[in-house]
This record gives sequence, C-alpha cells and structure tokens, in this order.
Amino acid sequence: MIVSPMQHLANALRQNGLIRFIEHFAELFPTTHMKDMVVERMDPHRVIEVGGKKVVNFGSDSFLGLDQDPRVLDALHRGIRRWGSHNGASRAFSSVQANIDAEDKLAEWLGTEATLIYPSVTLANMGAIPGLVGRQDVLIVDEQAHNSIQEGAKIAKANGTRLFSFSHCDPEALAKVLDEAGDYRCAVVAIDGVYSMSGELPPLEQLNRVCLQRRAILYVDDAHGTGVMGRQGRGTVLDALGDYDNALVIGSLSKGFSCMGGFIGCTHEMKRLLKMRSNTYIFGGPVAPCYLEAICTVCDILNSAEYELLSARLHRNIRQLSKGLIDRDLVVLGGQTPILSVLVGDEEDTLNGGNYLFEQGFYVQSVTFPAVPYHAGVLRIQVNANHLTESIAGLLDAITKLSKVIRLPGPEMVARRAA
Repeated sequence: MIVSPMQHLANALRQNGLIRFIEHFAELFPTTHMKDMVVERMDPHRVIEVGGKKVVNFGSDSFLGLDQDPRVLDALHRGIRRWGSHNGASRAFSSVQANIDAEDKLAEWLGTEATLIYPSVTLANMGAIPGLVGRQDVLIVDEQAHNSIQEGAKIAKANGTRLFSFSHCDPEALAKVLDEAGDYRCAVVAIDGVYSMSGELPPLEQLNRVCLQRRAILYVDDAHGTGVMGRQGRGTVLDALGDYDNALVIGSLSKGFSCMGGFIGCTHEMKRLLKMRSNTYIFGGPVAPCYLEAICTVCDILNSAEYELLSARLHRNIRQLSKGLIDRDLVVLGGQTPILSVLVGDEEDTLNGGNYLFEQGFYVQSVTFPAVPYHAGVLRIQVNANHLTESIAGLLDAITKLSKVIRLPGPEMVARRAA
C-alpha cells in the first residue's frame, strides 16, 4: 500500500509523545474527555447550551461579564460602522486612529507611559521576548510560566540567548540562577502575574528586589490579572511594586476586558524599540478596529466609580465559592483571583469528575497533564461577576455529590503523602 506524503506526515506526528498521550486519553474516555466542545448559545448569566444540554458555564474568563455589557456591544457596532470589519494593513505600515486612541487609553488607565497592542497575549510573548534579548543576554523563566512565555523563550534561545529556568515563585532560586549565569549584558526574568492553572500570585516585591540587585528586569505576563486585580483592575504589578520602573507588564484584552488582543505596558522608548524588534507586531496583523473602539469603552468603565461595583460583585462570588470549597475539606488552589482549582489527582478521576459536574448542570475545566504535573489533575473553576449566587450554590452542591462518587483529596491526605 502506497502511503501519501500527507499521510506519512500525519503518521509521523502521531509519534509525538504529547499527541500520543492526548489521543490515548481521548480513546479511553470518549464521553468524558470534554475538549473541543461547541457552544450553541449563551445567556447573560453564564448559562450555555452544548449538544442541546443547558449548563452553567464556570469555564469563561470574561471575568467582569463585560461581554454582555450594552456599552461594549454599542462600541463594537459603532466601530464596524466607522471602520468596516478590518483595516487590512500591518501596523508596520499604518494604524487606524482607534488603535492610537486605545493604546493611549490603556496607558492612562494602567499608569504606564505607553502601551503597545498585539493581536493576542501569545503573540505579544512570542514576539517581545525574543525581541528584548540577544546573544550577550540571559533570559530566566519561572518553571511554571505560561506556555506562551515558554514558546517565546525557545525562539530567544534559538537566536542565541542563554536561557535558564528557576524554581516556581522562589526568589532565592532566582538569585542563585542569576549569580551562576556569569557575565551578561542584560537579564530578563519572565514570570506570570497570576498563574493560570492555580490562581497563585508570585512574590513580586521579593523577585523584583533580586532583579534590582543583579541588573535584571521583570517581564510579567499579567493576562489573568488584567481588569480584575489591583486598583481599578490595573493588575498585580503596580500594587506590589508601586511603579513600573523595573517591570514590563503584559496584559490581556480578551479576559477581563472581554475584547480582543494583548498589550505591553512600557515606556515610550521601549514601545518604539519593540515596534522594530518584535516580529509578531510587524507580521501578526492588527486587532480588528471595532474591538479597539470597545477597548476604549472598557477603559472608561474601569476608570469610573462603577468599577468598584463590578469588582465587589466578582470578589463576593469568589469568596462564596472559595469558602464553600474549603468548608467541604477540599484542596483548593487560589482564592484571591477568579481562578480556583480543586485538586483531584488521578487523570481518569479528573476527567470523570468534570463530566459528572457537566451532567449535574455545571461546566468546569478538567485539567490534566501536561498543563499540570502528572497525577495532579484539577477541576479548574473560573468565577465571573455575572454568575448568580444560586448558580455558585448549585455548583457547590454538585461538588458535594461528586465527592461521594470520586474520593477527592483533602488537606490531611495531601499532608500525609508529603510526609
């Protein structure tokens, strides 16, 4: 039998360890794998319909619920009427006025001199990180930093930058790596502002102190903190450090903002340099102009007194869920951010647990290796400001029922295993 070149390529790809692992689990658990789902409709209170079944969606990262806000929707319509569906040019050649307005608004809200908008946070990380460092420099990455940071680091390494990693959120480990790196021109330390699988916050002040002592700068992917952490939703960096003098901050426009794109908060000088050095800015295409109009509207909301009401509603929901999970004697990761993860452990139990909750009317994300360590699977719950109190109570009741079907580890069990 003659195998076509395309089939030969597909067969070769299936030898990849990650693909083999994922396909193996998809075959073992065809009804519980619950990836690549199609949502048929949704309502303002996070009820979605999947395969004809209505469930409350606890997998949305539109944390403030602004995807349903009439002002944001009006801005999108206004942008389409003004600019059409797309402006059809790389930003290296031209930008619509809405792009300049959005970057100025973001900088004013964030408290930086300037911002630079990319089509996504992933493209920001994969373009800016290799653009910031070269052969004479070192790049140090938290071992649990987001995948897009890791991918940007691979490109930087391929370009000749020396790449190191350090133990997760450990200032002493960072200091040791920098001390052992030898001579370097510049050093960039890349971390998350909120770790996306656990909701964990890094010790930013201590990490920055290490950086300042060793001529290094912090590069903070604050995608999951944008709009929901800190004063007026400015994220984790400003409240922790007091300024941006030694930090580049990367923010998301598709989570708390409920729009599209990502951005880097920086100085005017750094913005000009990144425009020339960041390939994904030059070749990645622009954000559609209608979303740029919506970004300006969201900035106005975040800068207003109304933000305190949105934030209070979100954090009330976080507290309700966090307390309910802890009261059920579960191992809960996070609790300060809209991301809370319940430790399950075994991959099969994690997938079955997510499917059980789905059948009870609640969608959460079943996260297994390689997104988390092997046998450290979690049920990842994302809380939104527009979740109803009764929906959160219903999810907690469903988790209580789940704990009678699948043994979920408690703090004491984890402590015994660690000992």
